[in-house]
Amino acid sequence: MECLGCIRAFFIGDPQIPQYTRLPPVHLDTQFMGENAVIVKNGHRLCGSGASLANHPIAQNKAYFEVKLQQGGTWGVGIATRDVDLNSLPLGNDFRSVVLRDDGCVVGAGTIRHRLPQQVQEGDVLGVAYDHIDLRFFLNGVDLQVASLGIKAEEVYPIVYVDGGAVIEAAFSSFHHQPPAGYQRILIEQSLL
Repeated sequence: MECLGCIRAFFIGDPQIPQYTRLPPVHLDTQFMGENAVIVKNGHRLCGSGASLANHPIAQNKAYFEVKLQQGGTWGVGIATRDVDLNSLPLGNDFRSVVLRDDGCVVGAGTIRHRLPQQVQEGDVLGVAYDHIDLRFFLNGVDLQVASLGIKAEEVYPIVYVDGGAVIEAAFSSFHHQPPAGYQRILIEQSLL
């Protein structure tokens, strides 16, 4: 009889053994986040204080992802290299990141590259489109016309940061708005060998 219980548990699961939720292919990376950053909701929500990279780089020519500002505070979204300092906020002060900040400025290498024509509010969705040359931002599906040069690096990753009570939810698929023509979700590079 005991053997039947083992077989049953193998095929349909044992209620006493915890079931694990599989993380989506692209999500915020708990291995590359600031010391006081907190990632919840299956790797999609960032709160606390610090930054987090996505777990996969942007490998294809035209990639798109979104973030929703769940709660205001200090925040930023953009792209960065793997060696960015995830605890040094705000980002954009060196050559390792280019971000749109909560003050409406697109900043990279310590230089303000653009200012948004309007303020981002709680509940707004920011789209980020990157083609290895230009970094473009969208507010609730509308192109903000603030293209900025990206980072000269072999690999770049989506990055978000929060502080001061801000909460951001990242979406790497199942978007709120249609990506711009030719852009798609971040694809995971796979070896054919």
